[in-house]
Amino acid sequence: MHATLPDEVAKSQTDAGRRQAALSGERLRGVPLAAIHNGPLTRAEQTARLVGEQLDGVPCRRSEAAGDYLPYLPTREELPPEAADAWIEFLHQFRGTRAGPGLAAAALTEFTGTVVADEPRHELVVTHNFLVGWLVRAALDAPKWRWLGINHANAALTVIRYSPDRPPAVLVFNDTGHLPAELRWTGFPQDSASEARE
Repeated sequence: MHATLPDEVAKSQTDAGRRQAALSGERLRGVPLAAIHNGPLTRAEQTARLVGEQLDGVPCRRSEAAGDYLPYLPTREELPPEAADAWIEFLHQFRGTRAGPGLAAAALTEFTGTVVADEPRHELVVTHNFLVGWLVRAALDAPKWRWLGINHANAALTVIRYSPDRPPAVLVFNDTGHLPAELRWTGFPQDSASEARE
């Protein structure tokens, strides 16, 4: 089983970000985590460390595959016509990130699938919104472009279970229940936060 936690919580190391990370760690105290994986950016390492401080001896491991990148760049023809222009414009700002698809393939190898052991294994991936969308898309066997639009709140938790005898299951998605109201939805546009609370 893998859980993912966007590292945006410590983007600027604000008091709110540090609280989000600590509360995320407290939420995971009862989970027998084998490892915390984090992307190479400083904020990801800081978030993983803050989460790990709430846990007993869970090792943090840096992984390029847990980084911040475009996992897949769709063609216009793959996208729904009503959204194609907006998404192409959005993706255009990220041109030049050629390593993304290779890293996304590595992430699927490293962070998904069943383990070769009799005992269940639980791991946490401290990562970014795009990769959370990519992993959820893969778990649901959706088209490659569909990572777009799967948005994740800062410090929210997503849990995906990989069992040998059934397809992957998204058990929890974008759960912010461990955060007080004032620390939820950080990073979303204001109108998205208002709509989500109504």
